Amino acid sequence: MYKRILVPTDGSDITQRAVQSAISLAKLTGAQIFTISVKDPYPYSAISEIQPTLPQEFLDAQERVATRNVSAVKEACAAAGVECTAHTVESVSVWEAIVDHAKKQQCDLIVMASHGRRGVQALLLGSETNRVLTHSPVPVLVVR
Repeated sequence: MYKRILVPTDGSDITQRAVQSAISLAKLTGAQIFTISVKDPYPYSAISEIQPTLPQEFLDAQERVATRNVSAVKEACAAAGVECTAHTVESVSVWEAIVDHAKKQQCDLIVMASHGRRGVQALLLGSETNRVLTHSPVPVLVVR
């Protein structure tokens, strides 16, 4: 069955549910978990207000948050007795980073959360989960 499960994390509550689902599945199948947090390389985006933050301060903050997020997954895995490897990557495209990482780590399943955005917010922000579902050659389990 599944031996290498990728769990993208942004530290949100719904992502924690996906982590718990991945851990449960890993325990059942003897799988290893890989976790990834994707960092934005640019301090300004087209849909956010310009922030008075120096680029290096922004990058440092992104790294701290990403490291905290993957560390939380590693701790949850360790508590459950599941092997976990964590990475933080920088990319302007979250979904592409997830799909590429799954390929690079030879994962056979991606477990990720659906943030349930609807209406204008979904139109403007899109759905990273939907893009992963559309483009991943690896099966994707979506946790709501």
